[in-house]
Amino acid sequence: MKVHASQQCGMLFSIIFPQHWSCMKSRNEMYLDDAICTLNTLQTNASALEQVRRERSHPQLQLQAMRSFLERAGLTVSPVRFLGVFVFIFQGSTCAFAEQILRGYGFRTGFYSSPHLVQVRERIRINGQPIGKELFTKYFWQVYGRLDETKDAHGGTMPAYFRFLTILAFHVFLQEKVDLAVIEVGIGGAYDCTNIIRKPWVCGISSLGIDHTQILGDTLEKIAWQKGGIFKPGVPAFTVKQPEHAMSVLRDRSKEIGCPLWVCPELEDYQADDGPLRLGLAGQHQRSNASLALQLSHTWLQRRCLPGRTGYKSFSSTSVENTGRLQATGFKPSPIMLKGLADTEWPGRTQTLKHGAVTYFLDGAHTMRSMQACVHWFRETAAQHERNASGPVARVLLFNATGERDSAAMLKLLTPCQFDFAVFCPNITEAIASCNADQQNFNVSVENMLTRCLDNERSWRLHHSPGDNEGTQLLIEDSLPLVLEKKDDTLVFPCILSALRWITQGRDSVVADPAKTVLPVKPSIMAKAAPLCDAAEIHVLITGSLHLVGGALKHLDPASSK
Repeated sequence: MKVHASQQCGMLFSIIFPQHWSCMKSRNEMYLDDAICTLNTLQTNASALEQVRRERSHPQLQLQAMRSFLERAGLTVSPVRFLGVFVFIFQGSTCAFAEQILRGYGFRTGFYSSPHLVQVRERIRINGQPIGKELFTKYFWQVYGRLDETKDAHGGTMPAYFRFLTILAFHVFLQEKVDLAVIEVGIGGAYDCTNIIRKPWVCGISSLGIDHTQILGDTLEKIAWQKGGIFKPGVPAFTVKQPEHAMSVLRDRSKEIGCPLWVCPELEDYQADDGPLRLGLAGQHQRSNASLALQLSHTWLQRRCLPGRTGYKSFSSTSVENTGRLQATGFKPSPIMLKGLADTEWPGRTQTLKHGAVTYFLDGAHTMRSMQACVHWFRETAAQHERNASGPVARVLLFNATGERDSAAMLKLLTPCQFDFAVFCPNITEAIASCNADQQNFNVSVENMLTRCLDNERSWRLHHSPGDNEGTQLLIEDSLPLVLEKKDDTLVFPCILSALRWITQGRDSVVADPAKTVLPVKPSIMAKAAPLCDAAEIHVLITGSLHLVGGALKHLDPASSK
């Protein structure tokens, strides 16, 4: 009997979730879980969602609303503007490089980024470490309490999830007296709530790609216009090489706003005594991010440091090309800079974890450009691991994509990787009701998530077997009759843990932890795993969504949940 995807999802809802996730305790206890569960209510706050809808048609209202929320929280723009702030856009790894470098000079750093992988506290870091549980709880209730107390006088409005976390980050950095704050801009730039900072020390724009088209526009030029909105009068800005039309938009924006825009050199143009610069993050695409981080760090040190404070010597880094474009020049990085680049870690981005016979390759690529970089990195890195394998290797893709992203196009990019299995699952860590507040998402239903997985699975089939568009089954024992599978190379699971358990076949003790319960999988599906059992090693690429990667890391790296 054939069952439509939405019907399959409806069946699973009662099987997977016997009751709606709920972990709210008494507000008076004010523990961390209470804070996070209260934070999650801002995902579905009706007035907040209506406010966002209104502001999308009048984007200037977003910054006006942000000013109002800051004032209600006891923060005015004035103290915020005096933070020694970087403003970056789109690329958290550039922020990670720069923060690591400047921390190496002895500065107390704040770092705000999104999204989080495992715990929401990851978004707000002090000296490279997620803010502690006690501090997060204390500062959360300080900010939330002030906003809650004033909401009746402001039409009952509360800031939405990301906007609240941005306000909280500013509050934390001011209270903790950081020397500088590295801020990764959220979606867009011009009207993003992080753009409330009017006088940063330096701004940076990394490689542009097509993403969030409903908000930013459907062309690279429109997106470049939005991203260029972080430029500030008289504040130096840096970018990497961009497609010419996008670069032209950025140049026009910089002239319009009145800020100098410099283009970073290739990483090879920096002079190092010990050969090529070593990067702590893998992948060719990280080289332009590292160059951008060097220029941003250098500029901050020049503009902000008192002479002799760090032993840092000022030097010229810029020249003008005949085209009129400002071209930043390479320089000789200090030993601290070299160490910072080499020591940088940024989980979930070109990350490799080896658990015995199973090697995981994790990359949160979710745009066409980042997926191209992911494929290049995976093929190169996996080939190196396979050369050292003791026997045959089975390759498995674990994939999910969210939002309006073109998952079919991303899957097409992944086809040359020659996977033995393609496995799909939603960004649900476990299909057993539990309190996992950090990774709850109330803005999308379970039915929609599972339907998207089924669509992804069909897209993969079409890329490999044109004309084969039969349905698949969701692999739960004792569910209602679903469509029989025609092939054994694609599977859809209801959660991340179920998928990892099937892929690893008991060969990863961390995933096989008996304390973690999963729904039983049909014996016929377990039998299909024979190639995984016979292989000497299993290589798993987990990609398509940072939330998927974060859910996987929750199981693969238990320390990340502590």
